[in-house]
Amino acid sequence: MRPQDIVVLLKIISIRNDKWRNIDIANAVGISPSEVSEALNRCRIAKLIDSKKRKVNINSFTEFLVYGLKYVFPAEPGAVVKGIPTAHSASPIKEHISSDIDVYVWAYAKGTHRGQAIEPLYKTLPKVAPENELFFELLTIVDTIRIGRAREIKIATEELIKRLKNAW
Repeated sequence: MRPQDIVVLLKIISIRNDKWRNIDIANAVGISPSEVSEALNRCRIAKLIDSKKRKVNINSFTEFLVYGLKYVFPAEPGAVVKGIPTAHSASPIKEHISSDIDVYVWAYAKGTHRGQAIEPLYKTLPKVAPENELFFELLTIVDTIRIGRAREIKIATEELIKRLKNAW
């Protein structure tokens, strides 16, 4: 597995149907079509997507995100930079958490907030993620699982399940 595999699956979920092409995912995420194809193959082998590579296996994917993601792709806060809020500093998690905690951001020159940098799962995310609300929310939730404490992870898990339950 590679971090972009998670990004590709989250993008597929945010489309909410199986009428997409690899080039659509590639353009939306800012990666090459061949990287999308390789990601889908790895996800098929891991049983996170069906054998036709069209539909995400929601139960398996949820289990991986909740119980495995923080060990496979951990996040560690970095320097204070300008960027786009993520993790529990962005919706839908920030509505559940008091505002006196650390602010986490993806470093981005056009960002509007200052906070500790969190490395996104893929380098293009600060530019492309805000273009799709559901995609951005899913990435925010995933970042919360990667870096959050027990309470934040519990909230993120509930928000993730709520969104994935309505995926198809």
